[in-house]
Amino acid sequence: MLYFLPAPLRGTLSLLLLILNTLFWFSLLFPCALIKLLPIPRLQTMLTRIMIRIAESWMLCNSGWMRLAGRTEWDIQGHEQLNYDGWYLVTSNHQSWVDILALQHNLSRRMPMLKFFLKQELIWVPIIGICWWALDFPFMKRYSQAYLAKHPEKAGQDLLATQRACEKFKTTPVAVFNFLEGTRLTPEKHAEQQSPYRYLLRPKSGGVAFVLDAMGEQLRSLVDITIHYPDGNPTFWDLLSGRIRKVVMRCQMRPIPAEFIGKDYQNDAAFRADFQAWINRLWEEKDILLAQLHRDYPRAR
Repeated sequence: MLYFLPAPLRGTLSLLLLILNTLFWFSLLFPCALIKLLPIPRLQTMLTRIMIRIAESWMLCNSGWMRLAGRTEWDIQGHEQLNYDGWYLVTSNHQSWVDILALQHNLSRRMPMLKFFLKQELIWVPIIGICWWALDFPFMKRYSQAYLAKHPEKAGQDLLATQRACEKFKTTPVAVFNFLEGTRLTPEKHAEQQSPYRYLLRPKSGGVAFVLDAMGEQLRSLVDITIHYPDGNPTFWDLLSGRIRKVVMRCQMRPIPAEFIGKDYQNDAAFRADFQAWINRLWEEKDILLAQLHRDYPRAR
C-alpha cells in the first residue's frame, strides 16, 4: 500500500509504527506482569495466557506494517502440520535479525508462542527486556571455562536456570526455541569456526539438551526450520523499508529420540557425544536442503 513511497520513507514510517505498536501493547502487558507477581498459581496461569494473547496481538500488528511497507513473497511449506495446542522444541538456522520477525509472522497462532533463550544482559533492553521477562523468556548467563576454573561453584548454573525456566512452561503449551548456531551467520564467523558446512555455522547442542532434560517428556517433537533469503541475508532496515523480495521457509517435524530424554548432558560424556552427533546429522541435512534452496531460488538479477 505504501509501495509508491521511497524506501527510506517507508523504513521511517515502519519504524514509527513498530515503536507505537510496542508501546501500546506494553502498556497492557506491564500491569498484568505486576499482578502476576502475586503468589497465586491459578491467577498466574490465567495472566500468562492473557499476556501471550497480548504478545500475539503485537506480532499481528507487526505483520500489518510489514505488509504495508513491502510486497514480500513468502514461500512457506510444512507449517500446516503445526498445532496451536502442541508442545514443541524448535530450532532454525540464523542469518539475520529479520529471522525472528519472519518466524513470528508465519508461525504466530499456528503454534504456541516461541520462547527464546536470551543472554542475561538483554533483560536491560528498554521496554522489550521487561516484556521478555514478563512473558517468562528464559535468561541465561554463560560462564567461560576460564571463569569456571576460578569459580567452580558456578558450574551447572546454566542447567539450573534452564530447569527453573522450563518449570514455568509446564502449565501452558509452549514452543521452546533455540538458535543452535548461537549467533548469526557471517563470512567472518564461518571462516573463524572453520565450519564444515557450506551455509551454516557449527551447532551447539548444550542448550537443547538441557531443555530435554528439564521437560523432554512434554515436548512432542522437534520443529526444524530452515530459512533462505534468495537475495542474500537482509538487514533489519531492509525489512522496515519493504525491500525484501522473497523469503523461503521450510518446516520439518522430527521425532525426538526417546533415548535422549532425561539424560545428564553435563556429566555423561557418552551421551554428550551421541547427542552432539545427532545434532550434527540434522545440520548436515539442513546444509543439503539450503544448497537445494539456493539452486531452486537463485538471486534476482
